[in-house]
Amino acid sequence: MSHPNAFLGPRGRLALAKCVVDDGWSLRRAAERFQVSVATAVRWARRYRELGGNGMEDLPSRPVRSPRRTPARRERRIIALRLNRRWGPARIGYLLGIHPSTVHKVLSRYRLARLAWLDRATGRVIRRYEHDKPGDLVHVDIKKLGRIPDGGGHRVTGRATGNRNKTGTDANRRPGYAYLHNAVDDHSRFAYTEILTDEKKETAAAFWERAHAAFNAAGITVRRVLTDNGSCYRSHTFKDALGPGVKHKRTRPYRPQTNGKVERFNRTMLDEWAYAQPYASETERVAAFPAWLHHYSHTRGHTSLKGQTPASRVTNLRG
Repeated sequence: MSHPNAFLGPRGRLALAKCVVDDGWSLRRAAERFQVSVATAVRWARRYRELGGNGMEDLPSRPVRSPRRTPARRERRIIALRLNRRWGPARIGYLLGIHPSTVHKVLSRYRLARLAWLDRATGRVIRRYEHDKPGDLVHVDIKKLGRIPDGGGHRVTGRATGNRNKTGTDANRRPGYAYLHNAVDDHSRFAYTEILTDEKKETAAAFWERAHAAFNAAGITVRRVLTDNGSCYRSHTFKDALGPGVKHKRTRPYRPQTNGKVERFNRTMLDEWAYAQPYASETERVAAFPAWLHHYSHTRGHTSLKGQTPASRVTNLRG
């Protein structure tokens, strides 16, 4: 598209065409006056005779016929597979026998939402939200994580050796599970986590009291807490720990996406700490956790914050 104020933009083309058609100038004289070729003068004069002043705009570059374009019936099949099964271009292309890039062009042509924007269960576009201030909402959740036996687990030593390390441990000291109680601020993603031995109501209530104190020390005034419908969070003990100044909200049953920020924190924690390197024992992995948690909140750039750290969004945390 040409600039409207360009020398041979729509207004300049119209003046050139009027000189030839209305004023009777020769094509060579008009071309010399407007510093264009004779062929250009012929084109705009012919366009003016056929379409008038409206013909001075650039025509679309799309061809009149596209014999190699994907048939409409196949396009409808591509769209139906995307909407009904939520498949990507590769799977749709393999099923229909066409290249994934062709499927991608069809999906882009009809402006269908990306799979990353959709809820896989319902196919609806995910509603993303973020509260305006730190403490307006804190996501709380528990992540159950298998402990590492002394000598290393099967992820490092292999299935056979890992099982021997696990069964060879004293019966009173079997690896079992660790319960990571997590609290993540919605606005800043500032996180507080403790590795505890169970998920009972007394444990969850005591964790929240310590987490609340940690958030207050960081300058975050908690106003609302969001949890799932676990029995520990539905107890009166946890309600008493929250106190009258904190409002408690629970997610809809079988809808973990509502508590998505802490769920995403759980995945990051597993990728960057729990399974990031081979640990010889649970003690070694637990010892590495405080440094990682500090790195997450203070020095690690967060993609949803456009590279900022969670601490940079907390008032007065950096002094």
